[in-house]
Amino acid sequence: MKNLSSLIAISIALSIIAGSCDDDGVKIDYITFEELPLDSTGYWNGSDMSGGFTSGNAFFPNSFTDWGGGITSWMGFGYSNMTDVNTPGPGNQYSCYAGSAIFSSGIFGIISVGDTLVFEVPERIESLYVANTTYAALSMKNGDEFAKKFGGDDGNDPDYFYLVIDAFNEKDEWIGNRTAILANYTFEDNSQDYISNGWTKILFEDVGYIKKLAFSFESTDVGEWGINTPAYACIDNIKGVLQ
Repeated sequence: MKNLSSLIAISIALSIIAGSCDDDGVKIDYITFEELPLDSTGYWNGSDMSGGFTSGNAFFPNSFTDWGGGITSWMGFGYSNMTDVNTPGPGNQYSCYAGSAIFSSGIFGIISVGDTLVFEVPERIESLYVANTTYAALSMKNGDEFAKKFGGDDGNDPDYFYLVIDAFNEKDEWIGNRTAILANYTFEDNSQDYISNGWTKILFEDVGYIKKLAFSFESTDVGEWGINTPAYACIDNIKGVLQ
């Protein structure tokens, strides 16, 4: 485990990288979430009713609802430093199943249900990283009150869980998409089935300048009200070049 001084050094280094210029004067936007404030809970879910947050060149919207009686819900984007990979259920919805933020830094973003981040200035995105939350991963692995165990009882159900990322330009025209595979049980050989337990790098280099990135989920476990699989994922280190 990294000691405190190492974590501080990483945080400082990432802060320096964010918004830096390369040797040719190209403006690089490097969204790491490391500069965002966290209280002792270890997560931010929009309960301050601010409607979202800004990191780097992007605004991440959030919708938080207090239903009364201690019942709340949220959707859109949040962020966290929680890494409990063992506890199932919605009480652990803010933990990353990879066990840390990317490159063992402190804070990562969370997507709940889905939403669209907006860049203040259009960017040519080089890459970003995605991972499972522990809540979604253990639900797929074992099943729960609302969602099935992936593969079914005999392991033969061809299940999958995807995070779909659609890109739009400044004219709000769709210019491409990427699909991050968070779980894949579609192999003929069941031993190849998997739930992703690490960070996956998603490349966007050939898409062009992006104004918006829209995130949504696809799953084979669907009920009357939509996807039963917990529609959560982690996101980190969005790297792009400003227009």
